[in-house]
Amino acid sequence: MRLRYAGTCRLCAAPLAAGADAIYERESKTVRCTECPEATATATELEPEPEPVEIEVGVAGASARREHERRRARREDRIRTDHPRIGGLILAMTDDPQSTRAWESGAVGEERLAQWLSALPDTTRVLHDRRIPRTKANIDHIVVSPAGVWVIDAKRYRDKRPSLQVEGGIIRPRTESLRVGGRDRTHLVRGVESQVARVVAVLDDPAIPVGGVLCFLDADWPLIGGSFAVDGIDVVWPRRLVKMLTTAEPRGVDAAAVHARIAREFPPA
Repeated sequence: MRLRYAGTCRLCAAPLAAGADAIYERESKTVRCTECPEATATATELEPEPEPVEIEVGVAGASARREHERRRARREDRIRTDHPRIGGLILAMTDDPQSTRAWESGAVGEERLAQWLSALPDTTRVLHDRRIPRTKANIDHIVVSPAGVWVIDAKRYRDKRPSLQVEGGIIRPRTESLRVGGRDRTHLVRGVESQVARVVAVLDDPAIPVGGVLCFLDADWPLIGGSFAVDGIDVVWPRRLVKMLTTAEPRGVDAAAVHARIAREFPPA
């Protein structure tokens, strides 16, 4: 409004001449400058800070446990329906099939590896059991530190030794394969490679190193040495994994920002 009488700005105490443009505050019956610096400062001070976004780190082995329980319940329902009188006895005297028990074993492996990862320093961020969008697959663990990102797949092969087998290299092209207990398990390496590729695509930043790891629990590792890599995917045990992550050379990665971005793109499974 245009002042009929001279006044003083309520905020900065600047004199306001009659006829000057000013803001009239009806409740307090006072006036203030139309572009008062004190008003801008006050508004800035009162502006609430954005609340930090809480990142759900996930529960290790959660999706594997759900699948185990689903399969177990389906088997129980089927047996009780087909054998209403002796269904309980059949269930008590028989075990779940190996395909069902494998899900429980996998869940235990992920849970135990998560306990190892909890010992990492505060500069390191971890995500567990992340769903890969538009697929039925998941990533067991993702670790982010100033040194980069690691995509980790936990595996339990009781008393079986992982080993690297190399063929060719002179006349034929060199090929590497993963053997576990003497059997070819190279498909596990390919699975981690696929997961790494998806994380790389999401980050879309060549300055952020992204590595893949197969971590075997309860395996028959030798007393000396033992860890190796197959086509760039590290194959280790939990203690070795923690040491590898802890001693990795920092590369200037903003762990908090990268962690938040990956958490958004790969939600809990």
